[in-house]
Amino acid sequence: MIAGDGPAPSLVLALAQRLPDTSLTVALASGGRQHFGWGVDRHLIADLYDALNQNTRATGHWAKGKVPTLPAWPRPSSQAKPERKKPVTVAELYQRFQRR
Repeated sequence: MIAGDGPAPSLVLALAQRLPDTSLTVALASGGRQHFGWGVDRHLIADLYDALNQNTRATGHWAKGKVPTLPAWPRPSSQAKPERKKPVTVAELYQRFQRR
């Protein structure tokens, strides 16, 4: 691509947009490897499971204070990167590369 060889950028973009929602590329774009295999269908099944649990809790005839806690469907956690409070200067970057 850099030297002008290779496929056209529009072709690469079209191929990337046609990837299935369970692919690793889409998972990495969604937040990390833990999202691999989690497509729209899997998210809907997890939401349906949680909705059924909430309906069971809401409509059940439980003794006062004895409402059971039903476990939620395990979902991938989003791991937010901690933000740096102080921006890195060019001098600090230079020092980091010089340590090698």
